[in-house]
Amino acid sequence: MSTRDDTIAAMLGDIASFSQASTNRLRWYQAECGRAIARSVVRREGKVFTVMFARQMGKNETSAQLEAYLLALFAARGGMIVKAAPSFKPQIINSLLRLRSVLERHPLTMTRWRSTFGYMLGVGRASCTFLSADPKSNIVGATASLLLEIDEAQDVDPDKYDRDLRPMASSTNATTVLYGTAWSEDSILQRQKLINLEMQAKTGEQLHFEYDWSVLAAINQSYDRFVSAEIARLGTEHPSIRTQYFLECLADAGKLFSEAQRVALQGSHQRQIEPAEFSTYVMGIDLAGEDENAEDAVARALVPKRDSTVITIAQLLRDEHGNGVCRVVEHVWWTGRDLERQYADLLQLCERWQPVRLCVDASGIGAAFASFLTARLGERVEEFVFSAPAKSRLGYELLAMLNTGRVSVYQRDQSAECRQLWWEVAHARYHLRAGEIMAWSVPDAEGHDDFIVSLALCAHAANLTLPPIASGIVRAQPTPDDESRW
Repeated sequence: MSTRDDTIAAMLGDIASFSQASTNRLRWYQAECGRAIARSVVRREGKVFTVMFARQMGKNETSAQLEAYLLALFAARGGMIVKAAPSFKPQIINSLLRLRSVLERHPLTMTRWRSTFGYMLGVGRASCTFLSADPKSNIVGATASLLLEIDEAQDVDPDKYDRDLRPMASSTNATTVLYGTAWSEDSILQRQKLINLEMQAKTGEQLHFEYDWSVLAAINQSYDRFVSAEIARLGTEHPSIRTQYFLECLADAGKLFSEAQRVALQGSHQRQIEPAEFSTYVMGIDLAGEDENAEDAVARALVPKRDSTVITIAQLLRDEHGNGVCRVVEHVWWTGRDLERQYADLLQLCERWQPVRLCVDASGIGAAFASFLTARLGERVEEFVFSAPAKSRLGYELLAMLNTGRVSVYQRDQSAECRQLWWEVAHARYHLRAGEIMAWSVPDAEGHDDFIVSLALCAHAANLTLPPIASGIVRAQPTPDDESRW
């Protein structure tokens, strides 16, 4: 055997050796799960693996290197890899481009790879097909004879996976791997993870590979600094931190505010009926429409679940570290008022409190209302249009401020406003959806979430006004080694 043949055999004998000839060498944890998957493919064992990497730890590079390795290994014999992701653009496009980059630069594939139909890449008789796992996509008919990969599996619809994707590996008993980060209990990734852990306990063979952020932080100082700053900025209880970096699955339909967050929300300051001199204020306005059959006091007494307009007023201050904080000092609660009267009364409130920014619900009937406010008050008005993703982001922002001690509410009193706020805080629930969307509200059967929405809009107004917290700023640093590639 020639030296060249020996070199080729060594590269094809192990995925870690294969990656060493590429521009991006796999780290130990990437090679560990890659070896297990490749071994199952070569031996045609048909195993189902779950692989969970914290964000930016090289999950996509691992997948691309594995695909390139198998294409080179099976170039003569042939075979099909099928990779699916929740969306074709940008997720599948990014995966396709990443594999192409590996094929273009690896000495075993740089002159042999080909592209077909725009969604297939191949080497010799082996190919990799990229498909969308969107519930509406028509992908029935593809066969994964070597490997079936599901990227961002926590966001793939379980029915789509069971009906259209999983059968692609059935006739050939192909190996399957589900990649992603933690999310809800009903995701296919979490479902398969529990199955794999149970099988591991019985057989001792590893089928679930999980690496939280600390794994890469131990060998990459830049990554350590970045994630540490994110944890400081958002707090350890923030859903994004818990799922994307600690890889914790969140209980579905749980309480929006944990006990620790409810404690953090309770401030020690007194309620303010009038603005303090030389103070800066912001407002959050959750708008309700006119109800001709209701007046404020009567409506609250007889119909406590009626939708209301709530205005949250907060004072902007700095804590002992110099970070900006949002201290809620007053609530205004209107039920059943016509929009013309609400507009006039709100202008009077603005005249008295002189807020530097108002964030107002500009959805539905609020669109014209917010437009009039903007025409009158100018750039101080932030028009917030609600949608599922927008409300999700608003909820995450509020939780981040709570987790880092940057928002609090005046001391409890016996007022109707205070009682209603804390009732909503205790009864608010969240539900996790695909794409890391968090739906949150007080269940319809129990009441409304007007005070929480107004609080979240006020916190958003504060965030738009305050500078970023000091602990969330990461200065550029020279990388100590080549471990900062991903």
